[in-house]
Amino acid sequence: MNNGKKIIEVKNLKKQYGDFHAVKGIDFEVYEGEIFGLLGPNGAGKTTTLEIMETLRDKTSGAVLVNGFDVDKHQQEIKQIIGVQLQAAGYYPGLTLLELLSLFSGLYNRDIDKMEMLGRVGLQDKARAKHKELSGGQKQRFSIATTLINDPKIVFLDEPTTGLDPQARRNLWDLIRAIQAQGKTVVITTHYMDEAENLCDRVGVMESGKIIAMDTPDKLIDNLVAKGFERKKEVKKANLEDVFLSLTGKEWRDD
Repeated sequence: MNNGKKIIEVKNLKKQYGDFHAVKGIDFEVYEGEIFGLLGPNGAGKTTTLEIMETLRDKTSGAVLVNGFDVDKHQQEIKQIIGVQLQAAGYYPGLTLLELLSLFSGLYNRDIDKMEMLGRVGLQDKARAKHKELSGGQKQRFSIATTLINDPKIVFLDEPTTGLDPQARRNLWDLIRAIQAQGKTVVITTHYMDEAENLCDRVGVMESGKIIAMDTPDKLIDNLVAKGFERKKEVKKANLEDVFLSLTGKEWRDD
């Protein structure tokens, strides 16, 4: 949970592509030590917002501060304190996972235990496999491992569990909680509302470039119920995913 200190501040942020307004003057804060979820349908502007905070995309106007650093003036300082999940295209396909970790740790001038890092995402047995030989889910898991190489204060995860089986998804939830437990801040986007409800201390919901709601998941649910919303089906104490994991186990699988 957060300690009340703002680590990211977004003020009247706008991003425009020609006549298209992708982000329309949004304001929000992320607090140190929390898991913050940025939610919304495709095209809502959440990935654009994330990339501006990561210094990967220029904004049109507004202000964004990351740990007190302005994204316009202090990009190098920001890059030193953040971990960004790369997509599969960001890796050399012919290198092994150990070689890739050596490459990235060298870029960050960090000495890391590569096998321990792979173990955190269940990929020790793939240490000498080439990146191009991994399945889609394995590539996703490896991408999260690489976000931790520089021991960042803030970790950005863009749809980290897309395409993963239930075991891998739940294990990555545990990993994300463990990252938070180390005192790090996590900013995540996801299309899975159960994931946001389980992981996030607070969420912001974007629609058409605007933030239309922001609070804790519990508070947003309570607000909806207070308006008279009722589920047609009684909520049970478990769901089908719980049944699946109970039957098949929770260990990592090759996918």
